[in-house]
Amino acid sequence: MSDPRLDKIRERLQASLSPSEVALDDESALHAGHAGAASGGGHYRLKIVSAKFEGLKLVMRHRLVYDSVHDMMHKEIHALAITALAPSEV
Repeated sequence: MSDPRLDKIRERLQASLSPSEVALDDESALHAGHAGAASGGGHYRLKIVSAKFEGLKLVMRHRLVYDSVHDMMHKEIHALAITALAPSEV
């Protein structure tokens, strides 16, 4: 069964960053009891490879990812651990 929240995140990333690779894991169960978990927002780990990251510093790569899911932050997403790579770094 597919998780609608994961699907939504993947769709947003695909639309804005055209990644060649997206690995998105829901780690919410590892944070049960955490204050952020009580809000209903999930904890996710993302590895994404996109040509749009080529030549960008880490902070700008993260900004592009967060811009893709900005309206989901603090509601559907409590925490997002990001590994953002350019194809030349894989």
